[in-house]
Amino acid sequence: MKAVAITFPSREVRVLDVPEPRLHSPTEVKVRTLEVGVCGTDQEILKGDHGVAPQGEDHLILGHECVGEVVEVGAHVQGLKVGDLVVPRVRRPCPHTRCPACRHGHPDFCVTGDYTERGIQGAHGFCAEFFVEDAAYLHRAEDELRGVAVLTEPLTIAEKGLRELVHIQSRLPWKPTPGKALVLGAGPVAQLGAMALMRAGYETTVYSRSPKPNEKAAASESMGVPYVSSKEVTVEALKQRLGGGVDIIYEATGASKVAFDSLKVLEENGVLIFTGVPGREEPLELHGDEVLGQLVLGNRVMFGTVNASDSDFSAALEDLARFRARWPGKLEQLITQRHPPSEFAKVVEAKGGIKHVITFQEHAR
Repeated sequence: MKAVAITFPSREVRVLDVPEPRLHSPTEVKVRTLEVGVCGTDQEILKGDHGVAPQGEDHLILGHECVGEVVEVGAHVQGLKVGDLVVPRVRRPCPHTRCPACRHGHPDFCVTGDYTERGIQGAHGFCAEFFVEDAAYLHRAEDELRGVAVLTEPLTIAEKGLRELVHIQSRLPWKPTPGKALVLGAGPVAQLGAMALMRAGYETTVYSRSPKPNEKAAASESMGVPYVSSKEVTVEALKQRLGGGVDIIYEATGASKVAFDSLKVLEENGVLIFTGVPGREEPLELHGDEVLGQLVLGNRVMFGTVNASDSDFSAALEDLARFRARWPGKLEQLITQRHPPSEFAKVVEAKGGIKHVITFQEHAR
């Protein structure tokens, strides 16, 4: 079968002919890949910042954002059948007994760093015609989500962040309703995060670099989420523009300076959620006394979040259905273009658009 892989040590991306996988366990499922999303992590793999081949192999099949269709199920598989649409989770637990997170089914909180991630670290990904996965790591998606289910994994980032946010904000029992939220960035993680915040009841604004008009601003505002350019409105002026500070900041840029500068618009008792990993070196000057003063004297919280759990994938699929009902056609609008597998490397380096997707069949339904 055909698979998109990065080879080592050259780090060349190629379409390889590899053996078609087979079931080796009664709990496994064979899946025909339909679509694979391309993101910043793939770019970092090509640059050499991430990417580890499975032990004993000289290549890593790429792709960790995936939707596929079941073509075969093992004898002990329950709840899945041939023809079902499925989304796989990415991370697998580390083997160490000293890791309480992995032993309790939460590898997204792994403390050893010795986990594997399909398409990223130590395990082949999903950018191939077929893949085999244990049923425990697959989530069934309703067929009406076929055209947008590839967005599930990037949405899980927001789902996990909001899940943690609920726990943190339970410290404020007198606050009856959600307040204002600011999303930093306008890429797919940011756009989906804005949708999730809107669904949770937050009055949400997107704050990103490029001035209007642009495709990302249009997508945001078509959902009723105002878009403000950081090139036109400084952080200092943003608070006045918003009519006051915000309760939640959802950072999805990987830009350190913007993230820490945004503390200036975070209200007392507010929360700043970091989801972006810095992708470029940039000068950052922090006044420690000012930052600590903001956090301590304002009871503010900052936390980072990575990967996602079983429940976050389930929540993401439920939210995708809600989003389609609330904003018809807007999820589809986030997918800029679909490309053949041979264009993977070109897509990773592409500029512009929101979400680029690799498709293994002509898009239908």
